[in-house]
Amino acid sequence: MTGEPVLIAALSGRGLCASARRAGYLPLVADAFGDSDMRATAAHSCRIADAVRIGLRAKAVFAALAELTAASSREPIGLMLGSGFEDRPKLVAALGQRYRLIGNGAAAIAASKDPIALATLLKARGIPHPETRKLPPATMEGWLAKRIGGSGGTHIDPNPVGPPAPRRYYQRHLDGEAVSLLVLATPESVRAVGFSRQWTAGTGPRPFRYGGAVGPVFLGPKLETTMRSAALEACSALGLVGLVSLDFLLVEECPYLLEINPRPGATLDVFDDDKGTLIAAHLAACEGRTIPFTTPTGARAAAILYADQGKLHIGHSPWPAWAADRPDPGTRIPRYRPIATVYGDGLGPDEALQRCRQRLEELGSMLYAQAQNRERMKNAEVQQPSPQCFGARRQAR
Repeated sequence: MTGEPVLIAALSGRGLCASARRAGYLPLVADAFGDSDMRATAAHSCRIADAVRIGLRAKAVFAALAELTAASSREPIGLMLGSGFEDRPKLVAALGQRYRLIGNGAAAIAASKDPIALATLLKARGIPHPETRKLPPATMEGWLAKRIGGSGGTHIDPNPVGPPAPRRYYQRHLDGEAVSLLVLATPESVRAVGFSRQWTAGTGPRPFRYGGAVGPVFLGPKLETTMRSAALEACSALGLVGLVSLDFLLVEECPYLLEINPRPGATLDVFDDDKGTLIAAHLAACEGRTIPFTTPTGARAAAILYADQGKLHIGHSPWPAWAADRPDPGTRIPRYRPIATVYGDGLGPDEALQRCRQRLEELGSMLYAQAQNRERMKNAEVQQPSPQCFGARRQAR
């Protein structure tokens, strides 16, 4: 049924909002950024107070959702959670007591994001996974430090110092090709939506920062069968439902499962169509139902443009149609922070990626060439994924 209001909460809610609107729902969105294109798509929206600086906190999240519920003429059908809740199971549990969660609950999220429990589960089922431990090894050479529940690669530290932190764990660093599998899970089945390749846009203090993804890509029958089987085993064991992404690292044709994100993620932008088919399928799967879905023909790349040349002041120039997550004029973006998302379409992944690379350069040049930002163009290069990033030989997250 369409025309119904649905609550969405995330650090960035634009992707979920756009897909829900395409599917015919009325999105009521609470997020940290309040980007202009999200506001234009949402039925109602509000910003979660101080979430950009300190993350999602219970008081601010509940206040934002209460405001949205009061603004809606009808009771929302439920609450979809996006990015930012992976390390907050207590908040998810509290939200689940107040709202009907459309997606995975606190227990499933906590189990998916517990690195030691996940490593134990995968080992018991024979699914390759990098060596993982809670206490630091005797020497950090060949190891990475990660934050429990972290996402986007910014939480990965290749040179950790200091004593162990409560939310930190350690994982063996492997060199390989980053590939993600998006699936749709119900209690009875796990269906593959598509495979995508990912790359990093690492620079400055964040060498493993997420850069973007392109898909669908085809890895060959043997690899794809192995990865689908791993997804079925993991999702079934964890009791996951709805859209779930699983991040792998291909090391000499062996897929190592790095982590599981039990929610619609960044590749929703890559695989969804102009009818919001995937969000409609996600809502159905969370109710234990299945509906037919197909992914669009051709390929799409989605990449993040970062303010790597220096802090940026957003002016009043119009945004191109192929850019999303558009900050308002007057917004000041600190160095290394995300500016916007850029898309590129093509008949295949190579063409889509090339178009996306060109547009990253075009948008970066346009923004930094504005009068208030020209000084920062000196001795700067526009960030873009290099040709090697398409098959990046490094661990992405």
